[in-house]
Amino acid sequence: MSATGTAAKLMDLDKVLATYDPALGLEVHVELNTNTKMFCGCPTEFGAEPNTQVCPTCLGLPGAMPVVNAKAVEAAIRIGLALNCEIAEWCRFARKNYFYPDMPKNFQTSQYDEPIAFEGFMDVTIEGDDGEPENFRVEIERAHMEEDTGKSLHVGGATGRIHGADYSLVDYNRAGIPLIEIVTKPIVGAGAKAPAVARAYVAQLRELILALGVSDARMDQGSIRADVNLSLAPKGTEKLGTRTETKNVNSLRSVERAVRYEMRRHGAILAGGGSILQETRHWHEDTGVTTSGREKSDAEDYRYFPEPDLVPVAPTREWVEELRATLPENPTVKRARLQAEWGFTDLEMRDTIGAGAFGLVEETIAQGAAPQAARKWWLGEMARRSNETGVEITELGITPADVAKIQALVDAKTINDKLARQVIEGVIAGEGTPEEVVEKRGLAVVSDDGALSAAVDKAIEANPDVADKIRDGKVAAAGALIGAVMKEMRGQADAGRVRELIIEKLS
Repeated sequence: MSATGTAAKLMDLDKVLATYDPALGLEVHVELNTNTKMFCGCPTEFGAEPNTQVCPTCLGLPGAMPVVNAKAVEAAIRIGLALNCEIAEWCRFARKNYFYPDMPKNFQTSQYDEPIAFEGFMDVTIEGDDGEPENFRVEIERAHMEEDTGKSLHVGGATGRIHGADYSLVDYNRAGIPLIEIVTKPIVGAGAKAPAVARAYVAQLRELILALGVSDARMDQGSIRADVNLSLAPKGTEKLGTRTETKNVNSLRSVERAVRYEMRRHGAILAGGGSILQETRHWHEDTGVTTSGREKSDAEDYRYFPEPDLVPVAPTREWVEELRATLPENPTVKRARLQAEWGFTDLEMRDTIGAGAFGLVEETIAQGAAPQAARKWWLGEMARRSNETGVEITELGITPADVAKIQALVDAKTINDKLARQVIEGVIAGEGTPEEVVEKRGLAVVSDDGALSAAVDKAIEANPDVADKIRDGKVAAAGALIGAVMKEMRGQADAGRVRELIIEKLS
């Protein structure tokens, strides 16, 4: 297989599931939105000039001493509590030793055998066999604190990876930014639903992180990213198969696709008498395949040892309970409550969640749109654009506030639904706010009776047979004349007023 993302031999998914049981493991890295880094005072703003947000501590220079970011510890505890975890009374950091160009210290300060949060769970909602919502429990092994690495940029070559590049650059701005890594226990028993469970878990976890306010959870910017572990075992065996780890998958759609692809790839290898190499793999968004990265190390290969320059973290029980009181509403309870408030059917709610649009619809309603209108735009026009472009619905370039404004313009009869789609196109293209797009493109509905009357007269003259039917009392035929007027006025006529004028002129 080439490094450019050429597909390996794959087995039909139904055949995979007939022979093997899949096991999942998800490691989600959440980049916290603290003002400063995990162990120093450097700022954390995204997009700064390379290597301008660094200091001796995050560069690992001799003599520099780290200090733990208290806000990061607080965020870690709140995440742990929200995931129903136990919170450690005493834990410490460790050095995870391995060489990589974007690791300026040649070790990562992380947590190993003493995480701050452990033994939790999250119930996620997927579509059951009967089409009804079904809960699936994902058990959490741990949520631990660590620091992010820098970012390598490989210049030249066709893939953006080190293979074939002319040279590489390293930006250490991200090195040292606080991370929480959330690790599941092996997820077994999902069977054919394994890809959907993986997507639902990451989607719901992202919603929870946003509700906690500890990260912007922008998958496109890497502030939340998933490592997808997958193994297959022959049906009826309890021992798990050899796993692969697909690194840094940065969209919900890709999480689902990566699981499905690796299931098919593993199945083909095993059915052919081969064995799975325990390795990391790269996900290729453009081709939808994974390629080999490096042989996967086990924990002992990292030579963990306690970090000598940091004191242990020992949160008091009183502080933990104070933080518990700040938790947002449980996502499952919240969804049930909002479904009742919005008047959505089970099917409508399931489709909203399945499209990854629950949070978007919620925020659009909060901005003033009616529930069904908010759902219509996100699951209709925006979902269509997401599917056509392969861009996550959350990353289209239009916000819930924009959608609420567009619906307000429709409600005010400034535009109609057809024109609203052009407004959406303009907002996504960066032409400004919905109001600015309407003005720049001249999209406002024409309600002036003079212009409308002239267009109606023209339509009546061009369609005498239809006009006669209306005169004979067949009012339903007015639809044809309304369509003619709308075409004449490029969809910008007030359809309701056009209908009134047609009836007035022909009654």
